[in-house]
Amino acid sequence: MRKIYLSEKNKKIAGLLGGVGEAYDMDPTLLRIIVILLGVLTGFLPMIIAYLLAWLVTPKQQALTETQIHL
Repeated sequence: MRKIYLSEKNKKIAGLLGGVGEAYDMDPTLLRIIVILLGVLTGFLPMIIAYLLAWLVTPKQQALTETQIHL
């Protein structure tokens, strides 16, 4: 199972979609476009609430320490 983190290097607002893109090897710009289109089609308020909730529960990405690299 892949872990999703808030990206520190590929972020526009919170780094949520950048982290998803890094975890699943996808282009974060494409994910952002998809989220905007879904927001237009389904309503912005549910999309904003879902994004904020995901932002709150997703941990920040931490730099790999030497012990994590060797595991």
